[in-house]
Amino acid sequence: MACQHPYLNPRLPFTGSIQGGLFEGKTITVAGRVLAGAERFCVNLKCDTKASSDIAFHFNPRYCGNSGHVVCNTLQSSCWGSEQRTNHTPLPRGFDFTLTILVNRDSYSVVVNGAHFLEYLHRLPVSRVRAISVDGGVEIMSISFQNPATSCVAQPQHMVKPSYAFPGLSAMPPPYSPPLAYVLPYKTILQGGLYPGRVFTVQGCVNHNADRFCINLRDNSGIALHFNPRFNENVVVRNSLKNECWGHEERSGGMPFYRGQQFMVSITCDTQCYRIAVNGAHMFTYNHRHFLLQQIDILEVDGNISVSSVTV
Repeated sequence: MACQHPYLNPRLPFTGSIQGGLFEGKTITVAGRVLAGAERFCVNLKCDTKASSDIAFHFNPRYCGNSGHVVCNTLQSSCWGSEQRTNHTPLPRGFDFTLTILVNRDSYSVVVNGAHFLEYLHRLPVSRVRAISVDGGVEIMSISFQNPATSCVAQPQHMVKPSYAFPGLSAMPPPYSPPLAYVLPYKTILQGGLYPGRVFTVQGCVNHNADRFCINLRDNSGIALHFNPRFNENVVVRNSLKNECWGHEERSGGMPFYRGQQFMVSITCDTQCYRIAVNGAHMFTYNHRHFLLQQIDILEVDGNISVSSVTV
């Protein structure tokens, strides 16, 4: 199944179709900014594009004075169910946010700015969901969709730009085949480049004798993000390469990797920065140094690891 193109800078109120519907493992990422004077906004997963459609998941931050909370609910046959409320919101007024909804077998997982926020148990079958709507006191930069790893595969060799050499380009095996390790160094084209809300995930295992590995997002002028765990130094280095010159290294934030470890790294492109999570926990924020996001269109993975999945 092909990955759906994102909705970019939609005007609110907005309702758009979810191609192929929802299923376990699919994620939806909404990137935007809460307005300074917002009273509330909502993101709805709907069973149809009609205004009167059932809503499988209603995510509704509400603001009062200097505080706020989030209400979640389901609308069925024009009747709201019992509310699920939080006593706070991780989406303050006047700030950018990245909201990711992951479809699980029994629930939706909601991740805000790389950190897990809440779980909402299914009240309607996810197979009924066909649309997403957004309304209220927000500006939306993008709404993007990501299928499970076996659905969004690396681009075939003929799609590779001629200005680069990609000796290790490989694709995921077809569904129901035994998973194969990716050949390193691994490189693939990011069709359309970067935009706020786009997420990349790399899963694999650190070699038992590992020295280092790296994940790079790059453009023609260099490397926009160099993410580089170094085991002999017990540090994760973040940096950028521009015009063949490395910038200032960022080394704070701890070392969440160890030799022999299974890992998952998720990199979310935000409006001002990259947000990097390791095994589901937000670990690092790296401010943009290359600002022409659409020109950042190469993903590279290399080093002392085996890679089992890359989703772009």
